[in-house]
Amino acid sequence: MTSLAEAWGRLSARRPHGIAAALLPYAPDGAIDWRAFERHVARTRAAGLDVAVNMDTGFGDLLAPAERDAVLDATRAALGAGVRFYAGAFALGTTDPRAAYRDAIAAIERRGALPVVVQCPAMKPLAPAEKVALYADVVRNTAQGALAFELSPRFAPHGEIWDGETFERLLEIPQLIGAKHSSLDRALELRRLATRDRVRPAWRVYTGNDLGVDLVACGSDYLLGLATFAPERFAERDAALAAGDVAFLARNDALQHLGNVGFREPIPAYKHSAALFLQMTGGLASDAIHPRAPRRPAADRALLHDCALRLGMLEDPERAWREQVAPFL
Repeated sequence: MTSLAEAWGRLSARRPHGIAAALLPYAPDGAIDWRAFERHVARTRAAGLDVAVNMDTGFGDLLAPAERDAVLDATRAALGAGVRFYAGAFALGTTDPRAAYRDAIAAIERRGALPVVVQCPAMKPLAPAEKVALYADVVRNTAQGALAFELSPRFAPHGEIWDGETFERLLEIPQLIGAKHSSLDRALELRRLATRDRVRPAWRVYTGNDLGVDLVACGSDYLLGLATFAPERFAERDAALAAGDVAFLARNDALQHLGNVGFREPIPAYKHSAALFLQMTGGLASDAIHPRAPRRPAADRALLHDCALRLGMLEDPERAWREQVAPFL
């Protein structure tokens, strides 16, 4: 069990490696808005964050394999040659996921990206040793390594939180260089960090806790869906943390307010929150999302307007209220 003293002792001034899980924008007719996507990817990179695509935030589990490949190509086009990005590797709908994972990883690496192995239902019944053997098998031939993705079922039904034995065994796989940890549980993440420090200190724990984004001050890096809402504000917060500047606290609080609004239950609807927020702050023309993804009620616009005010992201707050909020209430 992690004590408060142990948690406090982890506080440090450091610049986390920040990765934003990019939203995949849609047009009102239900088609992917490729131009908006490329602009958003370029914006995220220009802000100073790395980009991850085909993640939960990018509707990766709802896309067909050809659509995921198209996302990879659009990301490479937006970033240009030689810029690393990260991408989810899926193996849904199969009882033996090995071949599907290998194919997905190969497609990702052909675009010069680093794979993030997304959990699948076939993994759940496996014992720790079997589960770890599966990961070791599918990432064995990766060119630059891979990340694993530990996803709470609160985000998606194919997700699973590993037991302690599974997590510790995963650290022994040389090709796995880190994992995105999305349990939404600060105490569990601190235990993951303690295990990492004991077993393999260079391994990276990327927090996916959008309800606890202060974990970067405790040793986590991040791969967050929340970062796609406001990449510049995350970069500014990270710089304050690295400088040991007390401004980190206020910047983090404003981002956490946004996270608490955007990632409240039902959590999967956060993707619509992202689209609404980006539309309100000028990043997108529409709040359209994948046709099968859950949506927020219209009243969320008022909540997100307050979030944008706190973050200083509205050039004309009154006009934003008149045009983006009032007509929908």
